[in-house]
Amino acid sequence: MSGRTRLTVFAALATLLTAWSLAPLVEGSGWLVQAAVLLAVQAAVGAGTRRVPLARWLTVGAQLLVSLLLLALLFAGKGESGAGGPASFLLTDFPALFRQGVRDVGEFAIPAPLTDGIRLLLLAGVLLIGLLVDALAVTLRTAAAAGLPLLALYSVAAGLSAGQGQPWLAFLLAGAGYLMLLLSEGRDRLAQWGRVFGGAPNARTPASAATGYGANGAGGTRAVAPVRTGRRIGAVALGLALVVPAVLPSLGGGLLGARNEDTASAGGGGGTISAVNPLVSLQSSLNAQDNRVVMKYRTDSPQLGEQYLRILALDEFNGVRWEASARPLTEVPQRLPNPAGLTGEVRETAVEVRTTVSAADSYAQRYLPMPYPATQVDIGGKWRFEPAGRTLVGDQLAKDRFQNVQGAQYTVRSLLLRPTAEQLQSAPPANAAVHAEYTKLPDNLPPVVAETARRVTQGARDDYTRAVKLQDFFAVSGGFRYDTKVSSGTGSQAIARFLEDKEGFCVHFAFSMAAMSRTLGIPARVAVGFTPGEKQSDGTVNVSMRDAHAWPELYFEGAGWTRFEPTPRSGITLPDYSRDEAPAPQPSAPSAMPSQSASAPVPAPSQGEACPPAQKKLGECGGAVAQQADGGSGGGGVPVGTVLGWAAAALLVAGLPLLPLLWRRRVRGRRLGSADVLAAWRELGDCAWDVGIAPDEALSPRRAAGRIVLLGRLEGGAAEAVHRVAGAVERSLYAPPGAQSAYPGLAADVLAARAALLAGAGRWGRLRALLLPRSAARVAAAVSARAAGVSAAVARAAGRVRVPLRDRG
Repeated sequence: MSGRTRLTVFAALATLLTAWSLAPLVEGSGWLVQAAVLLAVQAAVGAGTRRVPLARWLTVGAQLLVSLLLLALLFAGKGESGAGGPASFLLTDFPALFRQGVRDVGEFAIPAPLTDGIRLLLLAGVLLIGLLVDALAVTLRTAAAAGLPLLALYSVAAGLSAGQGQPWLAFLLAGAGYLMLLLSEGRDRLAQWGRVFGGAPNARTPASAATGYGANGAGGTRAVAPVRTGRRIGAVALGLALVVPAVLPSLGGGLLGARNEDTASAGGGGGTISAVNPLVSLQSSLNAQDNRVVMKYRTDSPQLGEQYLRILALDEFNGVRWEASARPLTEVPQRLPNPAGLTGEVRETAVEVRTTVSAADSYAQRYLPMPYPATQVDIGGKWRFEPAGRTLVGDQLAKDRFQNVQGAQYTVRSLLLRPTAEQLQSAPPANAAVHAEYTKLPDNLPPVVAETARRVTQGARDDYTRAVKLQDFFAVSGGFRYDTKVSSGTGSQAIARFLEDKEGFCVHFAFSMAAMSRTLGIPARVAVGFTPGEKQSDGTVNVSMRDAHAWPELYFEGAGWTRFEPTPRSGITLPDYSRDEAPAPQPSAPSAMPSQSASAPVPAPSQGEACPPAQKKLGECGGAVAQQADGGSGGGGVPVGTVLGWAAAALLVAGLPLLPLLWRRRVRGRRLGSADVLAAWRELGDCAWDVGIAPDEALSPRRAAGRIVLLGRLEGGAAEAVHRVAGAVERSLYAPPGAQSAYPGLAADVLAARAALLAGAGRWGRLRALLLPRSAARVAAAVSARAAGVSAAVARAAGRVRVPLRDRG
């Protein structure tokens, strides 16, 4: 095996071994076999083109094109169109499948099911890394630099898998692959890198030894320096591979997040619940396509619109995100203690209601959804109670297994609170401890947040009126728009951007109102859970994925934590106690969500609550509550972008071969949309040229049409369409003035002829016609003509410049 061939093999092997580190992120490893085959073909194409030989950029371009075609052949028919050809895949299915993969990444928990979208992202990413490694190690002969993409792939995968699987094995495989690649490279390139890592040759060492060759210059005894340098390079790379995953954030939620079941610990008499942020899960639930029912309940509550099912409260704002504070857990008491701050007349007029909940087998939330404030919970299993947030959290059952709500049947007794506007308006100041804890704000909160809060509440004399004015600002009068597609950043800068852009979903509204309330000295936190759901004909209420919601809770002495509704979402109404000062809310703009209220029209029942493997969403089917991993400067970013970096680059690079195809589509649309007969004729000629029928300008339209029909083997309607276009051209050119000038159906005839030409060209002929259309030569001709015109214009302008007499010879 020659040196370059050996290097090609080891480059592909190093990529494949490093790709093993991605295995813990998905279920099954069958995609690795596909990746191995695709890498082998990609490497073989590179080896073949280097033997021709071709220019380096042509070699990389050929490998890229073949990789794209391989993906097209592998995933053809998997997209929305269901068509089986590579052409249809490249035109329609590839973008749709890629977008589906991105959605799956954000919604599934580790290990995610191997959906077609996720498989496409994995294979495209591995092929991109393989292409970079092959280009650096073989085409450019810098194997040491090829360790950089390998290092990036391993570091991202190791950081995201959070120790799942066998991390030591993945590390050994990745390191072994890189070292084998280094050892397979020629001595000369290793020696050149040795000057960087090992310094200049020793004065007592012959130059021939330092370069790895004998005195005869023909490659004699290998010197020790290159071997020592190779070890240094390997040590540096492997050291970085160990350090980089350690500093990567532990991402939660979706494909990037591990099941961080250790976020709560119990056992013994204590334990704590640490910061958990389910916002990635919430946004994924709101955007879920299947809108699966996650629980059903019956209740004797007289006000179903107040039957929110609360999961937990986020009470700490650190400037990056809102999260639940780490608090001690206790045993679940027979009767839960009285809610903080609930006293006097509000407590006396409260009505206790009974709610029986049945959770779907597909819903595996560790936090128990309950009406607030619950007073008694009857449920089996091992649960712990967090008094400040009045939350029940699953206890640890085994080393890596925790109690969750999956398939649970439980009964909750809770209080239906009915505070009045007058009671809230006359509430005394909150006690010092509550005020101090729940009005804390980060130092990096932009001044615009407090300034907006003061401006909106100007003239208000009490906290209740300020709260209502803030609610109205978001829900009614501020011009805000509800949109679940907006990034779910929750940091200080994200709130400032939300106030400026005025579009977001419940997370943005709840977090912004809570932060602004705190700037006014009103204790505030954010609750996450579900809206009341939709009542069914049998008296039960269905709570589905899209009922996921977040809302602010403000503290009023005597009433305790009180819900407000700043989100202008269809189907959500303002609490009764906040309507005295505000009209009934209307969305500031058309809502992106259907009505989710109990009074909304009853939809068809869910198509089942079982959780197929391909629909194991975050927060269900064993997924833990997601953790938000916002960036440090404002938290506006979504963590999905981290893992999709290489996949996005692959899509960008893979899109380059599609430029001719996109150009032809644009030209064809412009020509056929102009109703110009000659433009349509040129388009027909170019369609024939793309499948190999070169144009002959010397022929008349009629003879040119006959030639296209003959060489294109067209029959029936397609042949008639070509002749109709030619006849229209002749009439347009030679008809007397005032004759027919409109030819309806011309564009349809051209498209029919094009479809028949492509169908007769065979699979590879169609791919060539779509991806490398021969008529693209017109672009080069046009550029050349334009350059010649510019040159001629410059020459004419220069000729008109007169030389002053004093400068003439």
